[in-house]
Amino acid sequence: MKRVLNDGRRPTRQQGAHSPSVQPFLKWPGGKRWLVPELLKIIEEHEYVTYREPFLGGGALFFALRPKRSVLSDINSDLINTYRQVKNRASTLLEQLRPLPINQVTYDGLRECCPKSPLQRAVRFLYLNRTAFGGMYRLNKLGEFNVPFGGGERTTAPLWQYDLITSSARALRGAKLLTVDFEVALSDARKGDLVYCDPTYTVAHNNNGFIRYNERNFSWEDQKRLSRSCHSAAGRGALVIVSNAYHREVLDLFAPPQHIAVARSSRLCPDVTHRRSVDEYLFVFPPREGDKAKRHDRGRVHEK
Repeated sequence: MKRVLNDGRRPTRQQGAHSPSVQPFLKWPGGKRWLVPELLKIIEEHEYVTYREPFLGGGALFFALRPKRSVLSDINSDLINTYRQVKNRASTLLEQLRPLPINQVTYDGLRECCPKSPLQRAVRFLYLNRTAFGGMYRLNKLGEFNVPFGGGERTTAPLWQYDLITSSARALRGAKLLTVDFEVALSDARKGDLVYCDPTYTVAHNNNGFIRYNERNFSWEDQKRLSRSCHSAAGRGALVIVSNAYHREVLDLFAPPQHIAVARSSRLCPDVTHRRSVDEYLFVFPPREGDKAKRHDRGRVHEK
């Protein structure tokens, strides 16, 4: 079944939320703001106690739901550090950001620097994220941020002029933040948990060369590990939802009990008349009550 989604269709209050939804404070490649309404249709049929997201990125679904209890994780330590600083030191973070001018010189200086303190690392991360060209986050092979300055509207509408940081801090109050591999994060999922996985993948090559083009982002071995982890988590009673590339090999690998094909217009082309439709899969693994799958305690970690 395929559903075509309207990018602008966003609800103001979400099923299962405890407070009004919040706009994510980060721009993130592959972000799923456009997909939130479809995800909510699936979630509204289930009850959950703890929300888990092992590929956090911009956290669009988390901020839409605003759950009281959540475990948010990612392998990107700078990303998780930024979330921690927003959660715990929002006022100080804003005090550091507001004096910074939005211009090429400041941007280049922050892009080249390597701050040591967690707070200054978060200041750099947020500034670059919100003022980079296209709001892109991209590292080269040496792990260096290499996106040029955005200019234009990014010089007049920076993040810290709005309430996004403080509202995000409130949403993160009940969140545990971890820097771990997704397999470790999923090993703790159990009955009463809602898990949303949005791994890094490209949909630009839905057919020819799929594996070749994705190997640098999220390898086929990673896909295999994710498939096993999702089936195991569902076997322990968790509801697991996965966004993934629209490709037959991916569907065959995950073999989910339920799947939906969703389509949206790509925004990569500046000329709207030439934008094409992009398909993606949603895999749903309902809780399997009565499964005797053992819970894996290895690799359990605690928030710092």
